[in-house]
Amino acid sequence: MHADTSTPPRRPVVATMLNKVPEITLLFWLVKVCSTTVGETGADFLNGTLGLGLTGTTAIAALLLAAGLAVQLRSRRYVPAVYWTVVVVISVVGTLFSDNLVDGWGVPLAVSTAIFGIGLAVAFTAWYLSERTLSIHTVVTRRREAFYWTAILLAFALGTSAGDWFAEGIGLGYLPSAAVFAGVIAVVAVARFGFKANAVLTFWVAYVLTRPLGASLGDLLTQPTKDGGLGLGTGLVSDLFLAVIVGGVIVFTAVQRRADRRGRAARASVAA
Repeated sequence: MHADTSTPPRRPVVATMLNKVPEITLLFWLVKVCSTTVGETGADFLNGTLGLGLTGTTAIAALLLAAGLAVQLRSRRYVPAVYWTVVVVISVVGTLFSDNLVDGWGVPLAVSTAIFGIGLAVAFTAWYLSERTLSIHTVVTRRREAFYWTAILLAFALGTSAGDWFAEGIGLGYLPSAAVFAGVIAVVAVARFGFKANAVLTFWVAYVLTRPLGASLGDLLTQPTKDGGLGLGTGLVSDLFLAVIVGGVIVFTAVQRRADRRGRAARASVAA
């Protein structure tokens, strides 16, 4: 039998190059938590400190999100600066979705948590029925990316309501709430790395839980001391966490450039 000397298929290389989601590393989770915190503090800063009001803040954030998603969806590959800008803005919008239901329409936090939880379950179901996967490592088409960002938005909204429900609705407080969510995330991490639990399931569970963790941390740092916070102010906290996000994006960009160079070298080697 003759050996197969045909050119190896290039599909895996193309799929990797076109995947629109970053590699999941410890830095990814750090920047993600900072983004969720900025979503909480940023929405409060625009709404309260700048006096834009809930309606004005929502309109501005929605326009920024639409513009960011337009750039993100048009891109043919993962661009760290664009991707994380969308994450930060969608975190703000997710917070505002929850705030509009609770503060604007008077929906109880337990009910808003249930609403967003059902919405996220519906989004995941539609995504899986359409694509037969919920893996973030195969976000290689615009349809999959549309499902991905829909799930992200609902996850942020769910996390906001859940975090506020624990801290304020149940009366647990900001620090204990943050400790509870951090503890559950630790259990998820042990399940994934210690007991080889399903990677897709554990990722999405952790992704949802980092939102209330970030929201609880944001409230702990910004709320007045009489309300159980540290009273640092939304402007200062937002700036500090944005600085961490910018640093992370710089690292992500350097890593992506190295990956692009390796990809070009691999394609050149195949072509030769």
